[in-house]
Amino acid sequence: MNTYQELANTVVISPKKNRLIHYDDSLKLIGTGRSAFVFRISNSSKAIKVFFPDFTYIAKEEAEIYKVLQDIPFFPTIFDSGLNYIVMDYIEGRTLFECVNKGIPITTNHIKEIDEALLLASSKGLNPSDIHLRNIFITSTNDIKLIDVARFRQTKNCTQWSDLKSAYLLYYKKRLFPKKIPATIMNTVAFIYKKQLIPHHLTSSKG
Repeated sequence: MNTYQELANTVVISPKKNRLIHYDDSLKLIGTGRSAFVFRISNSSKAIKVFFPDFTYIAKEEAEIYKVLQDIPFFPTIFDSGLNYIVMDYIEGRTLFECVNKGIPITTNHIKEIDEALLLASSKGLNPSDIHLRNIFITSTNDIKLIDVARFRQTKNCTQWSDLKSAYLLYYKKRLFPKKIPATIMNTVAFIYKKQLIPHHLTSSKG
């Protein structure tokens, strides 16, 4: 393929139920989100995010936000973008969701790095939002990387990260709290949280 646009054009997505129909052999599917498929580009350290037909408007918004964040090491480098795609660093590592699912420790230092990343993003005039376990990575070099920044310019106050951090301090850090949790349980808790059915005192802490 001569260009990233040509590579993105090989990704065929059915508008009905956003089903992936075809993609080039040089791509390896590594993730499926609410608005896009993510592929690793073979023989490279890059990934390409191709948006569903009804969500292509997010590509421009997310690309612009990534450009604002380019001098912050906690976010991936963006190399190219188009009407329906973004090309960025491929992140070697595991999401926090995978870490909890597999019993890989999340340390206090990781939490501090996430705080620093969000503070630096805020200093750029952004409003970090939609921060959850699946869009935070611990890399193979034990560093933090955050992805999926499309909602970083929304104006409403998002408490997801403060609630996650409170749960970490209140429960995860306790010696007897299980460090390996099945995905079904985490997904159930996430669903209940989104429905605002978890009492506030269970996800907030003065610490």
